[in-house]
Amino acid sequence: MKAGQLWEIFCNVIDNYGDIGVAWRLATDLAARDQQVRLWVDDASALDWMAPGAMQDRWPRVQVLCWDQADDFELLANLTLADIWIEAFGCAIPPALLQHRFGMDPRSPQADRPPPIWINLEYLSAESFVERAHGLPSPIMTGPAAGHCKFFFFPGFSNATGGLIHEAGLASRQAGFDRSRWLASQGVDWRGERLVSLFCYEPKSLAQLLEHWSRAARPTKLLVTHGRAAQAVRAILDRRPSDTPGGSTERINALEITFLQALTQEDFDHLLWACDLNFVRGEDSLVRAIWAEKAFVWQIYPQQDGAHHAKLQALMERLDAPASWRDFHMAWNDVAGPSIDLSDLESWARQAVRIRQRLRQQDDLVSRLLRFVESAPGRGEQRQEKR
Repeated sequence: MKAGQLWEIFCNVIDNYGDIGVAWRLATDLAARDQQVRLWVDDASALDWMAPGAMQDRWPRVQVLCWDQADDFELLANLTLADIWIEAFGCAIPPALLQHRFGMDPRSPQADRPPPIWINLEYLSAESFVERAHGLPSPIMTGPAAGHCKFFFFPGFSNATGGLIHEAGLASRQAGFDRSRWLASQGVDWRGERLVSLFCYEPKSLAQLLEHWSRAARPTKLLVTHGRAAQAVRAILDRRPSDTPGGSTERINALEITFLQALTQEDFDHLLWACDLNFVRGEDSLVRAIWAEKAFVWQIYPQQDGAHHAKLQALMERLDAPASWRDFHMAWNDVAGPSIDLSDLESWARQAVRIRQRLRQQDDLVSRLLRFVESAPGRGEQRQEKR
């Protein structure tokens, strides 16, 4: 893949930071491979703490634009046209930008540029349909882009999918990680206690889990992430946010709870590397927990029709999770009755090591994406038509 290709990534922020988190990791991974990236996002506020400097153009080869700027005709007229479009999680590209690209005046200096390779980056899943749908074309039948085609690109856990995001320097960063120093930088006074990170929605079993740790023989330090996880813990403790600001600590017998400040993406990785057990949610943090090579528990985003149950089961199958690990996941995700049994953590940790080793033998998502774009059906024909 030649350097300097221009990618435009489009991201609608729905909730919970996962969509913008994935889009930003994708953008910076592409940029690290000498690609140019323009990220369009409708709510960039999370980047202030997730990736400081992103809105001030301090990240090499990555430019962030606000969604409503797509209605600025003068701005569009002065932007270089992109070679590749990526709709993150199937979001719709702004109509004004579609009209600008496909309804361009033939006298424009950029009118002879070939249309972009158009990719719909889908949600991560271990379900079997992903392998069948990955790479399939989706013809566009209406609107200014009618007659063109986009392609489905599914992240996944096998060689027949789009793979998982894994930056080239991630392993070396992890190898040089200093656990004690990082914890001290976060104000965590660690003295050998079991360390657990909590990044979750509002699981019904959370109160039972806190009670379990408070009565356990071994002390536990629970590091609670900013946002919904902190709100869920505060509700159980009957605390207001002002009572437990970031950096504050609560103790309940053998359990010490620390409420963390909002973390950058880099420091979120550090949190997962530091802990013995990680509770994660959604998509981005699941992948980062896998790379952390530690025991983890995933909370899937709940859907009203129960479709998330099959998705959770598929992941457990793909990961060859021990029975106790599966049971805990079922309880944590309200698929089965509440059951807090952490007695088999060592087998979870051993399997987590095997999972990471197996998945690292496969190519990462951006490597597969670069190859897919280079050989995308119709690419050669489009170039030929323009010559």
